[in-house]
Amino acid sequence: MAQRIDALKAQLKLTPAQEPAWTAFTAAMQPSERPARLDRTMDRNEMDKLTTPERIDRMRALRAQYAAEADRRGEATKTFYAALTPEQQKTFDAQAQPMRGKGGHRGDWGHGHGEHGHHGGMRGGDMPMGGMGGPAR
Repeated sequence: MAQRIDALKAQLKLTPAQEPAWTAFTAAMQPSERPARLDRTMDRNEMDKLTTPERIDRMRALRAQYAAEADRRGEATKTFYAALTPEQQKTFDAQAQPMRGKGGHRGDWGHGHGEHGHHGGMRGGDMPMGGMGGPAR
């Protein structure tokens, strides 16, 4: 992941004035503290004791967490993108495409946590490169 980030930064040829935007962007792409999976936040035996409506509510709450994380990363990307020159934006756009996941559904900066999982923060069209971090599996 660090190599991809360094390569992107080098290709963007950021000015000293853009460094704070880069720092904020890369910090925002780091995974936040949150439950990674339903069974991690609650023991399987506990899940088995829940009613179906309770399980649905639990899954909805998790989905809302993941959506909020995706929104946070998306906004951070848009903010950083706005700080780039038009030429840098073209470079950013070009670098985002090759890093999309197989099947075009999820790009990744190589955070190494379940690149194909359905719980992962960003997916293909949500944000270039899918974010630098996603939920741990």
